[in-house]
Order: sequence, then C-alpha cells, then structure tokens
Amino acid sequence: MNIYNTLTRKIEKFTPNEEGIVRMYTCGPTVYHYAHIGNLRTYIFEDILEKGLEYLGYEVLRVMNVTDVGHLTSDADSGEDKMQLASEREHKSVYDIANFYENAFFQDCSKLNIRKPAVVEKASDHIDTYIKMISKMLDDGYAYISNGNVYFDITKAKNYYQLSGKNPDELMVGVRDTVEEDEHKKNPGDFVLWFTTSKFGNQDMKWDSPWGVGYPGWHIECSGISGKYLGEYLDIHCGGVDNIFPHHTNEIAQSEAYFGHKWCNYWVHGEHLNDQSGKMSKSKGNFLTVSLLEEKGYNPLSYRYFCLNSHYRNQLTFTWEALDSANNAYNKLKARIKQLDKTPNLSDKKLDYYQDKFKEAIANDLNTSSMITILYDVLKDDELSDFTKLYLIDDFDKVLSLGLIEEEKEVSEELEEMILAKIEERNSAKKNKDYALADKIRDELFEKGVKLIDSREGTAYELI
Repeated sequence: MNIYNTLTRKIEKFTPNEEGIVRMYTCGPTVYHYAHIGNLRTYIFEDILEKGLEYLGYEVLRVMNVTDVGHLTSDADSGEDKMQLASEREHKSVYDIANFYENAFFQDCSKLNIRKPAVVEKASDHIDTYIKMISKMLDDGYAYISNGNVYFDITKAKNYYQLSGKNPDELMVGVRDTVEEDEHKKNPGDFVLWFTTSKFGNQDMKWDSPWGVGYPGWHIECSGISGKYLGEYLDIHCGGVDNIFPHHTNEIAQSEAYFGHKWCNYWVHGEHLNDQSGKMSKSKGNFLTVSLLEEKGYNPLSYRYFCLNSHYRNQLTFTWEALDSANNAYNKLKARIKQLDKTPNLSDKKLDYYQDKFKEAIANDLNTSSMITILYDVLKDDELSDFTKLYLIDDFDKVLSLGLIEEEKEVSEELEEMILAKIEERNSAKKNKDYALADKIRDELFEKGVKLIDSREGTAYELI
C-alpha cells in the first residue's frame, strides 16, 4: 500500500513494524458537544483506512481515546477547559456531559457505518499512566516545573517542527490569535504536561499528583493511551489536519522523549470540510450534525457517499445542493442494486480482475472515488451475472460500508405496536417541549435496534 505521510510530505510505501499487523491510533472526540459532520468526515476516512488495510490482508489493532478533560479552547495552553465550559453551559456535571456526548458521538458513528475501534479509552481513566510518563520526562531533563505546572521543554526535542513543516516564527505561540504567551514557560512553544490548580481553581476533574492537585494536559493523554495499548512502536497515527500543530507535534516530542526512539512511522491526516463561509467549526457556531441531516430527510449514508467521492486529502465544500446530488446518486445506486437477480449463479470470470482493481484503488493512497467508479463498472459489465455483481458489490462494501446490500428485516406485529407507541409518546413529549424525554425515547429505541428518522412528513423508523 502507498499512503501520504505528513511527516515526510510524500506518498510512501507502507511497511508496518511487524509483518501483517498494523498498530493504528486515531485521535478521538472531545466530548463537550455534538460532533459536526466536518469532524465526522475525518472518522469516515479513518474507518475506510482501517477497513481498506483489512481488505489488503492486514490485521489492524486500532485504539481511540475519548477526551473528557484537559482540552482547552485554544488547542494549546490557553483559554478554558472545553468540558468545564460545557458543564457551565448546560448546568450538568462534567461527567454527565462526557457520558452524554460520548454516547451521541458513537450513535452518529453507527448511523454512518463507522466501526467503533476495538479499544476506546477515556482520558480520565489513565491518570497513573500520565504521571508515570511525566515523572520520567522530568527525571530525564525533558520537562520542568514552573508555577506548579509541569512543562515540556521543546528545545530538548529533536526536529520538533518536522511534522508541521513550519518554522517557529510562522507558528508563533499556539495556534490561534487568542492564545496569550504563558510567562511561566522557558520558551513560548513549551507545552503543559500537567496543570495544577494554580492555573484553574474551579476545575471539577482533578487528581492528586507529585506536583499538586490538578489534571493532565491534552497532548499527554494520547501518548499515554496509545503507548499503553499499542506499545512503543506505532505504525499509523491519524487525525484531522488541524491536529498537526500543536497536538500531534507535541505527541511526537513527548512520546519520543519518553520511549527514547522514533515512535510513529506514518502520520495520515484528513482535510477540512468547509461550508460557504469557510471551515466548519463549533467555535463559530456554523456546524451541522447527523441528527439535523436526518431531520431534513437525508439518510446519513448519503453523507458518507458524498465524502467518499472526494479524496480525504482534498478540502471538501458542503452545500445542500451537493448533498442533494449525492443523495440522489446514492438512492439510484441502491435501487439499481436492488433490481439485480439474486438467483445463485456465481462466475469466477473477472472476479480477480475487479478485486485486484479495487485493491489497487485502496493501495493508491486510499482513492475512494476510484473505488466507487469500480463499483459502477461492475454494475455496467454485461459479462457478469447479476449474482456475481452482487457478490462483488457486497465484497467492496466491506470497505465502503454504504449499506448497499441489506437484508430485509421483518417487523413483528408486537414490535411495530411498541415502536409506534414510543413514537407517539415522543411526539407528545416534543409537543410539550420536553426534549430531554424525547431524546431519551429516541436513544432507548436506538439501543433496541430501531432508528428513528424525522422529516417534514413526520417520524419513520428502520431496523438496524
């Protein structure tokens, strides 16, 4: 497989540390709000990468974190903790906020056929791991204590700016205009490994440490979790391009300081989803959610189809017109597949040809638009029996995950009565503006394998 490596800024042949096994880490959500469809575009590409590697014959060990503490509004060391702000916004505990939005995130992933990684770990569950790492970095001279906080000294890191490809003058302090220089740092680019209450006295999530009561910095969390579950040699680290600096840059610095050698060989980043005003962002308030797409009558998989028609390294502009086009194409594709004759008649003719072409598209830096083109080529090939076409489409959908061939699920009379009663109860709750109850009913049905679909015409359902 050939893949673009942000570290070297070129497409390289992928060679894992251990033959046949890929250790892959993906940065998970900060669970302070709903994920927007721009966030989810990144997780779609990571899902395709994992499944594509499996299609090529690799065993993939994938780990993801859930950030429930330590992520500040600046993405660096300034601003307020995003979780704490959410707690104040919704008048709920930080723990309730974290649980609610983590569940919402994985529900959205399920709707988009994004597979949940084998290992998903909350940042707050690994405090001892961070303390161990930070203590070693202090002992080895990579970190220092100032005003109670523990900082990483970036002058001790080798090739600190290699991943970003930029010099210190370009990056300045942090990544946003609102970031103010911390007077307690030796160097403006030094970053926090551990905050104490000297910085945030009102923090709800805090723990005892050798340096005082406090909580970990955002960056150390990913290094700690990836190291614990994947070891000290990582094959692939993924994320969005906005993670390159400072987050992934700092991960490299602290992980290599701790392990004493090169940590990760391949860094793979997905580009932004833009709307007509620019990058989709929670901070700007211009973000769309999967639930909003559903409310407007769109199948979430139409959005996945929309994303797969563009390369993960290209910026993608979202418009309702573009989504409409993708939705129509997706529905026509499913209707065309549904018309194929399911009578068993499998032919070996051209099976290898098309499967090899599909593998080539995966291996060509995850060329999803070519994968979809190959799918259409199969449908148009008159030399293939319908059953052979179905076989290949089902095979390709192991990677594409567009739900192209779905078994019809029967709904018993008893089950339908229960679902319709719950829908009526939910409608009444919404009419009474009891949105908490309405959301609870929707989530309960989802857990039972029933997905509600809201539209202008009312609420429909489907079994999942």
